[in-house]
Amino acid sequence: MKSILKIAFTGALICLVSFQSVAQSKYKCMLQMANYMGEGAYIVVSLINPKGDYEKTLYVMGDDKKWYKSLKEWNKFQTQKHEDVSAISGASVTGGDRSITTFEIEDSKINKGYKLRFESAVEDQKYYTTDAEIPLTTAGLADKTEGKGYIRYVRLNKI
Repeated sequence: MKSILKIAFTGALICLVSFQSVAQSKYKCMLQMANYMGEGAYIVVSLINPKGDYEKTLYVMGDDKKWYKSLKEWNKFQTQKHEDVSAISGASVTGGDRSITTFEIEDSKINKGYKLRFESAVEDQKYYTTDAEIPLTTAGLADKTEGKGYIRYVRLNKI
């Protein structure tokens, strides 16, 4: 009887620890595009680790895979990692438009040196490796972040 209780207790403890280590929070991301002329922008939202390397793709705005190569730095990561982005992709965003998406961020990444990078490209126009970058800090997630290219600003809200 004691051994059954020990096994059950150990199993419950492992489940609890596992749950805590992958606890995630959902964020609503509002992206306001700058007014520019041209085709819709392809934008990828990536989790960047403290060393400055790509760790995970959180969202892709633009669903035609033939244009993914225009997001040069992310595409290098993507071709090595082979993430399936079909479940996290949506329409591209044109000049002046607003896009609202949601994605999840592991709570363990907050205040640990991680960043969210918004990389953007428009057909036959300039490519921005870091159009906007948000530090994954409590303050950074609460602030409005200005873009440097096609993105006017990004604002995140925890849901």
